[in-house]
Amino acid sequence: MTPWDSLWQGGRIMPLHDPDNPAEIITDGAIAVTEGRIAWLGPMGEIDQSRISPETEIHHARGKLITPGLLDCHTHLVFGGNRADEFEQRLSGASYAEIARAGGGIKSTVAATRKASERDLYLSAHDRAWHLINSGVTTMEIKSGYGLDLETERKMLRVAAKLADNLPITIRTTYLAAHALPDAYVYDTAGYIDHVIDHILPEIARENLAHAVDGFCETIAFQPGDIDRLFTAAKKLGFEVKLHAEQLSNSGGAMVAAKHAALSADHLEYAGVETIRQMAVAGTVAVLLPGAFYYLNESQKPPIALFREHGVPMAVATDCNPGSAPLLSLTAALNMACILYGMTPLEALTGATLNGAKALGLSHTKGSLAVGKDADFILWNADHPTEICYWGGTSLAKNVVHQGQVIAPLTAEYPPDNL
Repeated sequence: MTPWDSLWQGGRIMPLHDPDNPAEIITDGAIAVTEGRIAWLGPMGEIDQSRISPETEIHHARGKLITPGLLDCHTHLVFGGNRADEFEQRLSGASYAEIARAGGGIKSTVAATRKASERDLYLSAHDRAWHLINSGVTTMEIKSGYGLDLETERKMLRVAAKLADNLPITIRTTYLAAHALPDAYVYDTAGYIDHVIDHILPEIARENLAHAVDGFCETIAFQPGDIDRLFTAAKKLGFEVKLHAEQLSNSGGAMVAAKHAALSADHLEYAGVETIRQMAVAGTVAVLLPGAFYYLNESQKPPIALFREHGVPMAVATDCNPGSAPLLSLTAALNMACILYGMTPLEALTGATLNGAKALGLSHTKGSLAVGKDADFILWNADHPTEICYWGGTSLAKNVVHQGQVIAPLTAEYPPDNL
C-alpha cells in the first residue's frame, strides 16, 4: 500500500458528511492525506500503521476541533474605491434604493473600478482575501460586475484568475453580467441584455474567465424576463447560473433561477412559498447574506422556516462588497445568521461548508470530510462547534489547511512575481 503523505492525529473531527448524523464528532480521530486529498479518516485506534512511513508528515491536533474548510460562496472581492460616504448617508436615513437612484451605489463603484489599474485591483483584493482566509475560508467565489463593459469585466476576472493562481485556496469566478445599466443603456434594458448576450458573454466564454453567470433581479435592477434571456444564453455557452433575487421585493427572480436549475438564488428576504417550492424541486441553494441585511439595516428576514419545511439547502456567505456588506469574516456572517435570522449554529456551519459547496457546484470535492474529497479543513481553538458561531470579532482558526497544506494563519508575500 502507498504510504500517506501526512497524518493529522488526535483531533475531534466533525466530518459534516452524514446527513442522518450531521453533528457527529469523532472524539479521538485522525485524517490521512495523500496528494492533497483525504485518503482515510476515522478513530485513532483504527489507523493502518502500514501506511505510515518515515516520509509521512505527522501533525498533532492535540484535541483541537476539526471541521471542513469554510466556503465563502458569494463575494464581490475585486473592486475599486469604497463607499464609506454612502454608509454615512444610510445612517442619516437614505435607503439603498434611494442612493442607487441618485447615481450612487453600484455605479459609483463602477467608476472607481474602471479607473483603477489591474495591479491596484489585485493588491486591494489580495489583502481582503487574506482576511477571509485567516478566518477559515479555503474556497471562495469572486464575482465581477463593477465594469458593465467588456474591458473592465475582463480586467476584474483576470484579477480574480491571478488571485486563484497566487493564493493557496480554491477560487471560483463568476461573471456578474446584469448588475446595473451603464449610462449608454440607461433607458434600454433590452438593448443592454442584447449587448451582453451578443458581445460580452461569448468573449468571457472564449477566454474561459468565469465558471458561472450571475444577475441582479430587482425593481431597481433587471426584471425576470431580462434574466430569463440572459440565463438561456449563458447555459447554451456552458455556464452555470446563479442570481441575486428577492432582496428588496418579491420580484420573481428566484422563480427564474429555479427554472434554469441555478446553482443558487441569493439574498431571498422576500421569497414566497411557491418560489421556495420551485427552488426545492430544482435543487437551487438558498444563499443567505446576513451581512447585507445588517449593513442595510433591513427588517424583512428570509423565510428560514419555509426553507426548512421544503428542504431547500441554506448556505451562508459574506457578500463582501463595498456598498452593502463590507464584511471580511465568514465566521462573523455565521454569527449574524444565527442572531439576525434565527438559524441554529449547526445550520449556519453547514451553510458555510456542505451547502456552500453545493452553491458553487463543488460538493463532489469540497464541503465535508470524506475519503476522496480535498483535504481542506480547519483546526479550531474551540471546545464545541457552536463556538465558531458564538464568538464575534475574532478568528478561532488555529490552522487553516488546504489540500493538505497549512496555509494560515500566515501572511503571503506580495506583490507576486506574475503581477
